[in-house]
Amino acid sequence: MRRLMQRHETYVFLAVVALTIVVTALNPNFLTMENFLDILKSCSFLGIMAIGVLVVLISGGVDISFTAVATVGQYVMAVVITRYTGNIALAFTIAIAIGLVLGLINAALIYFFNIPTIIVSIGTLNVFYGLLIVFSGGKWIYTLPDWFHKFAETRVFTLFNSNGIPYGLSIVTLIWIFVIVLAALILRYTVLGRSLYAVGGCGFDKGPAERAGINIFRVQVFVYTFMGFTAGVAGVVQALLVQTVAPNSIVGKELNVIAAVVLGGASLAGGAGTIVGTLLGVFLLAILSNGLTLMRVPSYWYDVVIGMVILTSVSASALQQRREQQRAIAVEEA
Repeated sequence: MRRLMQRHETYVFLAVVALTIVVTALNPNFLTMENFLDILKSCSFLGIMAIGVLVVLISGGVDISFTAVATVGQYVMAVVITRYTGNIALAFTIAIAIGLVLGLINAALIYFFNIPTIIVSIGTLNVFYGLLIVFSGGKWIYTLPDWFHKFAETRVFTLFNSNGIPYGLSIVTLIWIFVIVLAALILRYTVLGRSLYAVGGCGFDKGPAERAGINIFRVQVFVYTFMGFTAGVAGVVQALLVQTVAPNSIVGKELNVIAAVVLGGASLAGGAGTIVGTLLGVFLLAILSNGLTLMRVPSYWYDVVIGMVILTSVSASALQQRREQQRAIAVEEA
């Protein structure tokens, strides 16, 4: 129990439970299977992005260009399938391929020029997004193929509510689950995954990791191509959810994604973070958004509440780390 209470994820879980109880007390419709499955579907886009950001943060990097990568992949995918038709496999292949290429560009710039990751990602965010606006003219794509719409409506299983209206586990949620499982397997059971924590724990000086036999270039390539992969998948998922493609619909959501990962316990300094914590962070933001909507709170209050939650979470983590350091110092002095 003592070890459990020392984990950041425990407090995030308790916050999720407490918030669920409060929102349900105010609106009993919140804690229903139908609403729960709707939340899973609606936060799939945020959740997929968060998995990619988690991998970047663990490695000690900070990437904010992923929204531009997702936007470029999504837009090119939409242009191809509307002009030349295709299928859902082609849609994901196009978006993922673009994500991998743009992620590789980020990795090469970071490694060969030794530029701080946040500086590189700020630059590539503007380059990728700016080029898209130039070539697309900022035009929205409203009409997507019928097969694309039908895929978005596909359910793994179907239930019916008291009014006879069908609902169920969306195929979009299943895509999110696939990304979660893939990332969990990589981080937990592969040498490359464990190397991410070692590289991130070194801070700015990667020398100790290199002396330990870790190929830094290989790690950087994996981190940013995996971020590109998740961005590509998330771009298609977002299009499936809203059934329109706009060049400006994703860029600007960087802070929400990073906030979810940091709430889950990932450190901006690198070397820390878990899949479970990230999922809890995503759920916390999703419950806040859904709960405020059910309580008919004006949407602009959402940013205020999110800011307060982030400040509280980061402050609690800082206090916990300070206590651990003081405890370690006391043990050494004794």
